[in-house]
Amino acid sequence: MKSILEGIVVVDLTQVIAGPACTRLMAELGAEVIKVEMQPDGDPSRFLPTVRDGRSGYYVQHNLGKKSICVDLRRPEGLEVVKSLLAKADLLVENFSPGTIDRLDLGWPVVRDLNPSLIMCSISAFGQAGPLRDLPGYDYIAQAYAGVSSMIGEPDGPPALPGLALGDIGTGICALATINGALFWRERNGGQGQYLDVALLDYYFHCHELNAQLASLGGRQPLRAGSHHGAVAPMGIYRARGGYIVIAVLERQWPRLCAAIGRPELELDPRFTDNLERVAHRDQLTAIIEDWMQSLPDLAAALARLEEERVPAAPVLTVNQAMAHPHLLQRGTVRDIDDAVLGAFQGTGNPLGFSTGLPPPPTGAPHLGEHNAEVLKQHLGLADADIARLANSGVLAARESV
Repeated sequence: MKSILEGIVVVDLTQVIAGPACTRLMAELGAEVIKVEMQPDGDPSRFLPTVRDGRSGYYVQHNLGKKSICVDLRRPEGLEVVKSLLAKADLLVENFSPGTIDRLDLGWPVVRDLNPSLIMCSISAFGQAGPLRDLPGYDYIAQAYAGVSSMIGEPDGPPALPGLALGDIGTGICALATINGALFWRERNGGQGQYLDVALLDYYFHCHELNAQLASLGGRQPLRAGSHHGAVAPMGIYRARGGYIVIAVLERQWPRLCAAIGRPELELDPRFTDNLERVAHRDQLTAIIEDWMQSLPDLAAALARLEEERVPAAPVLTVNQAMAHPHLLQRGTVRDIDDAVLGAFQGTGNPLGFSTGLPPPPTGAPHLGEHNAEVLKQHLGLADADIARLANSGVLAARESV
């Protein structure tokens, strides 16, 4: 049985995380992902922590299952290698700053002429059009412009940053959805390719599940609420003995929470009769919930009682605790990666679930230029002598332990 994306050839000109997160998932689905890295050092993420013996765990995690060729695109012979690959590929993914890919002579008008069936996806902070287009940007920069940073942090403190790449990874998955839609569209429209513009800013603003409506329809400025939701109560982080518990209660769960904490009378308390009242009296409600938690022996006892009443709740786990949790391990959410240089370590699994068509998980990430000969022989039919000439002249490069 074929894999989901078996036979799809991807030329991957991405680096660091948003683009590599997208193309890694394509490799997870069975596509052949040819990572084109710039001579001499390749993807800058090869030097991001944790680095051991010249090998980056960051790079390995985000480039599982790919093939690497290292090419000097500033030289005509190197550019010709990539153009020849694109003439036969299904997809080009790049995440340079807007305009860079055109200066490399690999922009959409050029590659469309090379291969009318090619799909090209550009991933950037602000998109390929608009007043912000030419500004440099990363995850947190797009997050700030999208109004997301303003919603994180304590009400009386400064905005805060999340401790993980929410925008980069989310945008990578958004790019994958866009690409898969374009592949499906191509199948139904005579093999015609198209250009895809995916932006971190667009993804981040799309994450405002109710803030935009509050601002537009509600006529008020959404404000950050710290450890609690700004528009729903009780929904937030509560102090228990020995840690914290997240509780998320909508209207139908309110009676269950009252029962769980042994206060059924609160269900009809005028301060808490509906969500608006509970939000207005959030501080009083928080104190009641936390007093109950403190009356119990430990966090586990509070969590068990909430679970018994089917109240949505979870302990606030550290990263180490999450990586050891049996549920995440059983589902493959946390994956064991065995790298020839780094040895065995844990990383992120594949978040895409299919009942059939997934190949075995990829087992490694490529060394710089590891697949120069394999790719150029298989896809371009170059002889060993031609590949050796390109390597000796510096058009191709390769290096182990990175």
